[in-house]
Amino acid sequence: MDFGEMLKGLKLGNYLARRGWNGKGMYLFLVELYTMPAGCELLPGEPEEGFELAPFIAMKTADGKVVPWLASQTDVLAEDWELFGG
Repeated sequence: MDFGEMLKGLKLGNYLARRGWNGKGMYLFLVELYTMPAGCELLPGEPEEGFELAPFIAMKTADGKVVPWLASQTDVLAEDWELFGG
């Protein structure tokens, strides 16, 4: 699938990956809007009144971490996007 179809898939709650990615187990997913409860500390010693995390695309990396994801030019033009199947 192409990039536009991939974005639609993320919005439907799917995990997606590029067929050409080298890292085993890497995939993207959508982090939905989330409101942090009051009293959470964004910075140490500074409790917040509550704040919102805006939706964003995250990547599960090959080493098991989750990071915000930014598309490269090759990702945007690629047509090898597919549902992640583990």
